[in-house]
Amino acid sequence: MPKPCAPFDRSRKPLDAAKLDELALAYVARFATSRAKLLRYLARKVRESEWLDECDAMAACEAIADRMARLRYLDDRQYAAMRGQAMTRRGLGARRVKAQLYVDGIAAADSREAIAAAEREAVAAAVGFARRRRLGPFALRADDDPRLRERQVAAFARAGHSPALARRILGVAPGDLDALAALDAEVALD
Repeated sequence: MPKPCAPFDRSRKPLDAAKLDELALAYVARFATSRAKLLRYLARKVRESEWLDECDAMAACEAIADRMARLRYLDDRQYAAMRGQAMTRRGLGARRVKAQLYVDGIAAADSREAIAAAEREAVAAAVGFARRRRLGPFALRADDDPRLRERQVAAFARAGHSPALARRILGVAPGDLDALAALDAEVALD
C-alpha cells in the first residue's frame, strides 16, 4: 500500500518585495480594507514565509501600504463610512460601530463622521435590531418575565445600543400598532 503524501507546506514559500506587492494588490482588489488591516495581512505573510529581499520586511510592508494609499486603493475615511453604514443597516449601534472601527485600525479623525452617522441612526438601527430578533413590538406574544426582559436588554447592549433605548423599544407591546407607528414616525424624522 502506498504511503500517503504529506500535505504541501506552503508556510515557508520564498517571498520578496515584488511578490509582497502582488499579494497586497490582490488583497485590496478582493476586499475593502483599511491601511492597518493591510499591514496586518502583509506582516502575517512575511511571518509565514522566508524573506529573500535585502530590505527590511516591515519597511517593505509600510512602503507598499503607503503606495496603495497614494493610488487611492486604500482610504480609511471611506472605509469607516462604508463599514459604519453596513453595521447600522444590520441593526448594530454606535458603540459597536466605534469598537469595530477601532479594531480595524481606523484613526479617530477618520472614524469621527462614521460614528456620528451611526449615532444619528441609533433609533432606526435599534428598531431594525428588534425587528430582526423579533423583540418588543415584533414579538409573537407578550412576555412579562423580568429575566427575559433583562436578557433582551443585554442583547441590545451587546449590539451597541443604550439600555434606555432598548427598554423603550421593549416597552412597546406586540401588536400595538399605534406605538409602533410612533416609533416608525420617530425613525423617519431622525
